[in-house]
Amino acid sequence: MAAVGFAVGLGNIWRFPYITGENGGAAFVLVYLACVLIIGLPIVMSEIALGRRGQGDPLQTFGRLAKASGAAPLWRWVGGLNLLTAFLIMATYATVAGWVLYYLWSASSGAFSAIDQNASNVYFETLLASPLVMFGWMALAMTLTGIIISGGVQKGIERAVRVLMPLLFLLMVGLVVYNAFHPSFWAGWDYLFQADFSKITPQVFLAAIGQAFFSIGVAMAGLMIFGAYLPPGQSIVRYGFLIIVADTAIALLAGLMIFPLVFRYGLDPAGGVGLIFKVLPIAFGQLPYGVLVGGLFFLLLSVAAMTSMVGFVEPLVATLARLSGWSRLKSTWLMILALIVSCHS
Repeated sequence: MAAVGFAVGLGNIWRFPYITGENGGAAFVLVYLACVLIIGLPIVMSEIALGRRGQGDPLQTFGRLAKASGAAPLWRWVGGLNLLTAFLIMATYATVAGWVLYYLWSASSGAFSAIDQNASNVYFETLLASPLVMFGWMALAMTLTGIIISGGVQKGIERAVRVLMPLLFLLMVGLVVYNAFHPSFWAGWDYLFQADFSKITPQVFLAAIGQAFFSIGVAMAGLMIFGAYLPPGQSIVRYGFLIIVADTAIALLAGLMIFPLVFRYGLDPAGGVGLIFKVLPIAFGQLPYGVLVGGLFFLLLSVAAMTSMVGFVEPLVATLARLSGWSRLKSTWLMILALIVSCHS
């Protein structure tokens, strides 16, 4: 569940729909699925296998494997690159997670009631022009992540994902079922699954590979650290398939949540980064029970963001605790503070 939670995040629900919209809909989805199966799955299984074999944080894992194989000790810094990648990604990821929490509060408070396109654009641009507001929500996202991680692997991470991941899936299925009662659902279905092969270009291939890597979370230390926590005797192949299937299913469910709403109100599916933050509030503002539906949507997006942030931060905390000798609690909050400062700068 923790590894699935790491893989399933903003890449699936925020990034996948707008990348799909920018790259031809179903043609992109077809190439994306091929990339996930042919390229993503072997890498996922390899990272889990490395983690379980090394039985430590990424830096420790590569050091142990290098020693066992008679390779140069400098190979351990490959694990350091994984950790650096996770740290740098968090500088952006936590900011977007802050946007999601801000929109969760906005949607739940009825701020999107009867909102039009111009007002929605202004709402998002106003947020981007308010660094203190963005900093506050980003810091809240990081604090929530720290609370989960500070509880440890079993009492913190495992306990959280047992609740958050099923909740995420149930909320998404509920919103897809909500869409299914309107004719626009089939327009969204066709957009995702009725491929026009003439739209498959080298650019679509590059976008699909990039999305597959970002969505699954390879080379970002998370899968490796969860591999280290995987008990002996558990099938790496089975868990690899589980992660890939769950990740892909959530991405497709996100498309079936978003595109029917986009087509229902004649909006642009290629809305870019603003597909969620600019376009969807318009739909929620016009839907019956839009406050409830919008609140649920941004709640599930918050859930996805939190579970992925746990996967990014956990290997950083584990490494800091080992190198410094500090307690897990102290290491967690020092790392959270360092990430907040890096995000702010």
